[in-house]
Amino acid sequence: MTKKSPNPIDKHVGSRVRMRRMMINMSQEKLGEKLGITFQQIQKYEKGTNRIGASRLQQIGNVLGVPVSFFFEGAPVPDGGGGFSDSGSPAYVADFLATSDGLALTKAFMKVTDSKVRRRIVDLVEAIAAEEEAKR
Repeated sequence: MTKKSPNPIDKHVGSRVRMRRMMINMSQEKLGEKLGITFQQIQKYEKGTNRIGASRLQQIGNVLGVPVSFFFEGAPVPDGGGGFSDSGSPAYVADFLATSDGLALTKAFMKVTDSKVRRRIVDLVEAIAAEEEAKR
């Protein structure tokens, strides 16, 4: 018997919960405490293993200070063939922003106001990535 993989929408919603939680520096334990559930349940929600019901999603939105619609922004949409296609940002962008490094890098980058400096930062990161690629 094979284990069923999480629905793409459930995974997306969970990753948005994680991203927002990390944006406001809240632990899984603290979120679980505020919702009256365990941090393990929060982990399952964030991975998309357990679906988040409508009323629970509303509670999570209230605790994290965002409307329910926030969790669906950029969600994959059915492609007509029973599967899902991406709408908006590629999944790797949401995955990156759901990591502590991705969030820290994005927050710091957004504080740089000089467009020339921002361009040089992008150039630097691209050069480092090219070197890493060449090593493989």
